[in-house]
Amino acid sequence: MQGLPLHFRDGHLFVEIDNDLWLLDTGAPSSFGSQEDLTLMGEAVELEASYLGLDAEKLSTFTGVPCAGLLGADVLGRFDHIFDVAGGTLAISKGELSHEGREVAVSEFMGIPVVSAGIAGSEYQMFFDTGAQVSYLQDDSLGDWPSAGSVNDFYPGVGPFETDTHHVPVSLNGIEFTLRCGTLPGLLGMTLMMAGAHGIIGNQILTNRIVGYFPRRRLLVL
Repeated sequence: MQGLPLHFRDGHLFVEIDNDLWLLDTGAPSSFGSQEDLTLMGEAVELEASYLGLDAEKLSTFTGVPCAGLLGADVLGRFDHIFDVAGGTLAISKGELSHEGREVAVSEFMGIPVVSAGIAGSEYQMFFDTGAQVSYLQDDSLGDWPSAGSVNDFYPGVGPFETDTHHVPVSLNGIEFTLRCGTLPGLLGMTLMMAGAHGIIGNQILTNRIVGYFPRRRLLVL
């Protein structure tokens, strides 16, 4: 197991590796960076320079935080993780880590983790995306919840966009959250629903608790 510095800046999660910051993004299939490779837990990871037109320079601009690149599901899915945002630490291991808490089953679509979320008595399949500063709900009921103002966000292949958000009560296997949820624009929202999902659970569920994420066992432990 290795403990790495974890930073929560401007709504985004970054892990520090060799003095460089990398955006942690379970919702991105592919990693990329300003360097050709990276060593993580003794493993050499080859990196592309960009993903869907997004590179380290644009990522730094969109997040407002200078960073070396993004670690996506292709890399994060190789390890067990325990996120301690308040403590500023990410524990990562090639072996199995353990964490006491409520287990949430994880499935996947093209390597992206998917969880079942309860909203107003209905169950929705939602992508678990640590790279998302807010959550998203592609449903007409979103407007029924209290307004939370607008937010500027971005997505690979789409670029920056603005969305109105609402405070939505969400349950993950009995654990209750109130998440700030927006709407994904146009084609991006349609693509998500074509994948059988109705939204995205962002990194807000990580900020006030220690969370285990074990993708090889398809488990999220809250």
